[in-house]
Amino acid sequence: MAQHKSAIKRQRQAEKRTLVNRSVKSMLKTLSKKVDQAVDAKDAGLAKEALTKAMKAYDKAAAHGIIHRGTASRTVSRLSTRVSKITAA
Repeated sequence: MAQHKSAIKRQRQAEKRTLVNRSVKSMLKTLSKKVDQAVDAKDAGLAKEALTKAMKAYDKAAAHGIIHRGTASRTVSRLSTRVSKITAA
């Protein structure tokens, strides 16, 4: 347990950041699932719309350091590939 005033504050801040980061990561998973569902339903319009929202959210999370930029890039790339396959067909 933290003893110094500054250490107590850092612990408090870390707990707040953890809650925010957990919520953002959960939102990212939800957005990815929406893209996957649209792709599975073969709804190109809905898939493109969901992909746009997911890309923006992943890029923002990476910029804020919530997830690694490589993870964001890889995930967006995989989602884009899935969407492009149904739009081409």
